[in-house]
Amino acid sequence: MRWDTSCPDWEDRILAGRSLIPDLPLFEASAQKGLRIFKRLRVPDIAGNPTLAEACGEWFLPLVLALFGSLDPQTQIRMIQEYFLLVPKGNSKTSYGGALMTTALIMNERPEAEFHLIAPTIQIANYAFKQGVGTINLDDDLKRLFHTQPSRRAITHRLTGSVLIIKAADTDVITGGKQVGTFIDETHVLARKSNAADIMVEIRGALGKRPDGFLLQATTQSKDPPHGQFATELHQARDVRDGKLQLPLLPVLYELPRRVIVENGWKDRKYWPLVNPNFGRSVNEGFLADQVLKAEREGSAQLALIASQHFNVEIGIGLRTDGWPGGEFWLQRVDKTLTVQALIERCEVIVVGVDGGGLDDLFGLAVLGRERGTRRWLLWSHAWAHRIVLERRKSIAPQLLDFEKAGELTFVNAKDDEMLGDMTEIVGIVGEVKDAGLLNCVVLDVEGPYGELVDALDEIDVTEEGGQIKGVRQGIFLMGAIKGTERKLANGTLIHNGTSLMTWCVANLKIEATATAIRATKQNAGDKKIDPVMALFDAASIMQTNPDAVGTSHYRDHELRVL
Repeated sequence: MRWDTSCPDWEDRILAGRSLIPDLPLFEASAQKGLRIFKRLRVPDIAGNPTLAEACGEWFLPLVLALFGSLDPQTQIRMIQEYFLLVPKGNSKTSYGGALMTTALIMNERPEAEFHLIAPTIQIANYAFKQGVGTINLDDDLKRLFHTQPSRRAITHRLTGSVLIIKAADTDVITGGKQVGTFIDETHVLARKSNAADIMVEIRGALGKRPDGFLLQATTQSKDPPHGQFATELHQARDVRDGKLQLPLLPVLYELPRRVIVENGWKDRKYWPLVNPNFGRSVNEGFLADQVLKAEREGSAQLALIASQHFNVEIGIGLRTDGWPGGEFWLQRVDKTLTVQALIERCEVIVVGVDGGGLDDLFGLAVLGRERGTRRWLLWSHAWAHRIVLERRKSIAPQLLDFEKAGELTFVNAKDDEMLGDMTEIVGIVGEVKDAGLLNCVVLDVEGPYGELVDALDEIDVTEEGGQIKGVRQGIFLMGAIKGTERKLANGTLIHNGTSLMTWCVANLKIEATATAIRATKQNAGDKKIDPVMALFDAASIMQTNPDAVGTSHYRDHELRVL
């Protein structure tokens, strides 16, 4: 039977400083043997070369027990094949992980088995190999047992022929194959590879052929909002931890509860030992305090970097001090059932906001309705992009492809003498709202490239002359809409359909103060897109004027006859 590796009380555990590994029915003899070998190994780069029994933080030992104690000695089936460790920088995960792989090589009974240690850079790969060789050279028995090959960063077991190969994610060819055990140091770095998803499929394919195999991932948080393969691995681990998904995976995530993070509680020193389990060993309180102090002087971007790397704070909404205040409430105002049809059925008036730039930008659409009876604002959003953006903005290409898979972003291509597909779809949505008798207007940035859209809207009799197309000026002129929208989010009277795309765009917002006003701009010029959020602000600039209900949806009043 599959073991339950969930830890639904993880928030209570981490705030109390307790282990994040739940009670497991381990095979005790295997677990204790692995722990004995691990603790006997010596640390080559600490004065006096102490054993890991003396030098290793107590927090890591339950993970050692779990890895070796999950292998059934009779059937040679490992009950937990995957391990995901999220721990901040400086907590000796590379050193401990390398020692764990050396232990696995000693414990292994499969002839000619391969073990891979994948380091984020060639420097760390060389360091990991040097650590492994140093550990072996400090023990006469291990020196007789292993043969080291610096040219290929390999350590070979002389009796079984098994080998530990250390690779660098940034320079070496990383493939799956026939490895029995794989340790990935800094998954978020490996995930930047264009073929990261394929690599993970290959590694997991090897596990499928070797039921005694394992995959251990140890990583800090990403330096950017999680995306691509890293987001997939992280969210999967969280779902297993929270009991939403059952897999042979043990998640060990040293991160603070969201309620602490959104209030910048991570700055409180009482929380630092809770997310830095090697606190007092390889993690120094004075060093952390100095880093936070310097980051606060250097600005919000540096503070976000320190928070992500030393306190496992996920970069995104509510983290940047110059972010949009409404972002702190964004994730609390989600209703996944909101669609264009739902807005048509529930609203008394709808404003459509549009924002976009050139071919390397997104074309954002915000359908904003006022709910009948409650007068809440209901939002559905979507975006389109030309495929050229994947070439011009390669740094965000993996994120955009994720949004496409989720159905939140549509890619379009240019064809001779034809209108781009985004215009056709936008006009179709506007037409649905108009036909329902609910359209107040379509709102456009007066300085945007919207001639093609205006011409297309004219085909369905939505025109500026008819009052159904309105222009707004952005910059400081949207200050009222920005502040009004954040107030609606704070008091719970703005609800949205909760797309990852919109969450990313909200996180990318930067609020800049001028002499007399504020304006919304991007965290990083060029790459971090905000067009769908600007479309929301465009629509909000009209909705906050309290437009009259323009009609009643025929979806509500017309009878449905079944023949």
